[in-house]
Amino acid sequence: MHSKKQTPVKYYVGIDVGSASVRAALVDEFGTVVAHADQPIQIWEPQPDHYEQSSADIWAACCSVTKKVVRGLDAGRIRGVGFDATCSLVVVDKQFQPLAVNCEGQNYRNIIMWMDHRAVSQVERINATQHRVLSYVGGVMSVEMQPPKLLWIKENLHESCWEKAGYFFDLPDFLSWKATGVTARSLCTVVCKWTYTSDGGWDDSFWKMIGLEDVVKDKYEKIGNHVLSPGEPVGKGLTPEAAKDLGLPEGIAVAASLIDAHAGGLGVIGADVTGHNLPCENQPITSRVAMICGTSSCHMGVSETPIFVPGVWGPYFSAMVPGLWLNEGGQSATGKLIDHVVRGHVAFPELQSKAAASACSIYTYLNSHLDLIKKSLPVGFLTVDLHVWPDFHGNRSPLTDLTLKGMVVGLTLSRGLDELALIYLATIQAIALGTRHILETMQAAGHHINTLFLCGGLSKNPLFVQMHADITGKPVVLSKEVESVLVGAAILGACASGDFGSIQEAMAKMGKIGRVVQPNHEHKRFYDKKYEVFLKLVEHQREYRSIMNSF
Repeated sequence: MHSKKQTPVKYYVGIDVGSASVRAALVDEFGTVVAHADQPIQIWEPQPDHYEQSSADIWAACCSVTKKVVRGLDAGRIRGVGFDATCSLVVVDKQFQPLAVNCEGQNYRNIIMWMDHRAVSQVERINATQHRVLSYVGGVMSVEMQPPKLLWIKENLHESCWEKAGYFFDLPDFLSWKATGVTARSLCTVVCKWTYTSDGGWDDSFWKMIGLEDVVKDKYEKIGNHVLSPGEPVGKGLTPEAAKDLGLPEGIAVAASLIDAHAGGLGVIGADVTGHNLPCENQPITSRVAMICGTSSCHMGVSETPIFVPGVWGPYFSAMVPGLWLNEGGQSATGKLIDHVVRGHVAFPELQSKAAASACSIYTYLNSHLDLIKKSLPVGFLTVDLHVWPDFHGNRSPLTDLTLKGMVVGLTLSRGLDELALIYLATIQAIALGTRHILETMQAAGHHINTLFLCGGLSKNPLFVQMHADITGKPVVLSKEVESVLVGAAILGACASGDFGSIQEAMAKMGKIGRVVQPNHEHKRFYDKKYEVFLKLVEHQREYRSIMNSF
């Protein structure tokens, strides 16, 4: 029987806008996901490398999923809301109405997605300046950041968009504006994607040098001149209009937001690991890397002092964990690459029908099929003659080379399910080898990493997890709640509500670890050889390019 004096449990709402769907979770003060809902959102691809979305479509989905997760709960027990989202660029006019980011003039398509690569020539010119701000993005700015996209808009949609634009938001900041009516930006977004620094703010000389002197006007009002730390309360909380839209009480705390990968990092990296016999136990949080694996993957490592890692974004001060510097490695296509390889194979229809007949996902079926064909060998050894270089969408880290392409070595004329399973395995191994490449680059620059913390959709795939443990030689910790990104967003809401003294306190209480996957050290020699081949593949690709460039 409950004691009458027992304090009612407090709840927080985390809202996560991914590439293809919006998700919401109701999370209690102990980090348990009590209710969860998701809804797909639309992506337009009007031409190759152009990816667009609609802020109205996204906000409508946020409202729909939030109403679902809070249904039936006493609204007075919901204390705060946190948003995270992809680092996509939202454009609105001076009255906050959507503006087209396309030649067709479709105003509802007012978002250039994070994975849009239209601004290649713009980013090349920005990088040619060698401006000092570039040292905080690994020395080379990515086409996925916002300055090249702004420059593309100015050069290609000058009258229809650039001249009419009132505000350019990172999507996480658009959501906190929509909820509160306050145009404050999160330190996370402006530092990681826009070149803001926590000590120096905006650098006028950079914007003038790249031809975007217009944004300096009016104290940077268009891109943000009021910056908050993630988790700080924004304005006076939910406006009456947003409260009605979301099905939440007016005035509840809304937190300064995070980019989605950073929310995932927040949800896992600070968890208490006592009693799990992990090398990071009793070590500072700086011995951990959080890996957020979905459509793409991000590798989040923190340090007490700034570490400049070639080809890895950052160091960014307080961009994820307050008071610590963040370095962010990444792979532009991981879940998307696995899907691409599997669905494009001639045996995919056979896989689909067999998985459906077995009432399991295609990936569960492929994992089982690999166990059938491995005979007495460890499953990973099946790819001794099959090697993949995974940069089908260019290399984000540590080579920062957009022009790199995917490679497969070891194909045969076989067309069956066995071959599909093998190319699937080789692709997963290539992604894990890419992670090893990033970690080794971070460690060479001064990071001391001994444990990986995985979250996101791909962390649900046991083969993906085991390959990352075996290939990096490090234990992999999975969070108790698979939806770590949503827990991270809810942690922001918890901080904004004032229920926790700091983000670190909320991380330790609300981030819980589940399974630990140890590496098979007896397989080390095989994967060291695979890694040797992996590095040869990119070396050879560059050699081939050099040969072809000389004709």
